[in-house]
Amino acid sequence: MAAQPVVAPFMMNDPESNTSESSTTREEDVLPKDFVATLPAREGWSEPLVQYHNYWFRPWHLERILLVKQAFVPRADDIILATQPKCGTTWLKALAFTITNRSRYGFSDHPLLTHHPQHLVPFIQIRGAGTSHTDIESLESPRLFATHTPMSLLPPDMRSLGCRVVYLCRDPKDTLVSRLHFENKAFPGTNLSMDGAFSMFCEGFSPYGPFWDHCLEYWRESVARPDSVLFLKYEEIKSDPAQVVKKLAKFLGVPLTEEEVSFGVAREVVRLCSFETLTSLQVNQVGSVRHGDSGSIGSSAFYRKGEVGDWANHMSQEMGDKLDRIVQLKLEGSGLKF
Repeated sequence: MAAQPVVAPFMMNDPESNTSESSTTREEDVLPKDFVATLPAREGWSEPLVQYHNYWFRPWHLERILLVKQAFVPRADDIILATQPKCGTTWLKALAFTITNRSRYGFSDHPLLTHHPQHLVPFIQIRGAGTSHTDIESLESPRLFATHTPMSLLPPDMRSLGCRVVYLCRDPKDTLVSRLHFENKAFPGTNLSMDGAFSMFCEGFSPYGPFWDHCLEYWRESVARPDSVLFLKYEEIKSDPAQVVKKLAKFLGVPLTEEEVSFGVAREVVRLCSFETLTSLQVNQVGSVRHGDSGSIGSSAFYRKGEVGDWANHMSQEMGDKLDRIVQLKLEGSGLKF
């Protein structure tokens, strides 16, 4: 028999130090929206980004991050799926949801067959009091959330309580290519070029960037607290997905039983959550996922190719080598490599 599910399903729509030293406005004295308006801003992506604690954010994303720090009350058994955008968030959501709820649902009538993964695992960002996001407080424990927030900007109690965090990163070259395609597809009127996106990414200027700082924060936490933070790479899952399913199940407190191993449950999880299966489903081809207070993104925009090494089809070897050198320099001495 499979272990009892550790996560109650939650089907909702996805919402999603250079601070203001030059400003006299103090973060704790004003509403997040007013504070964010005082921060340094820069154009270049589909929306202007603001800089906070050396990271770049869409303004409304940062507002939610600050609201979470103010209003969200973590529980010790909360599970956080953390990624940078375009590093496999949708895939990780599908895997974690399926693993933790495998005794609740069979593979033939699984919620993933009728619900977008973005709807099954909510982003932790809160829109504010009086909205549907307050419903997360009523969820039964343990809760499963996703976030793009840097480790240092999560509520401090998450660390002190020992909330389990799964972090998924990806080769920065593939991350950039996926980011570029997503921006141009998801946001009408955006027409970013590879050269422009590459230049900004190499500067560390991208949504939730710099890429290397985001990775390093979670990497160092995983080294310091391996029982609480699991660090995964997209390429690792692609190489041996069944093994990663077993690793995830163990880390999340619902290890596969000997019976499940013998019946090939890990392979079934991989099949259900595969790029081929998910992209073939109508729910992931039509409709939309909520984005912000009133916007939406087409469901299909969250899927492109799901391949390793596709960057070579979109940027030159010289560009790839340059980005590799930058990332290698930024990660030097950390033990983290791509």
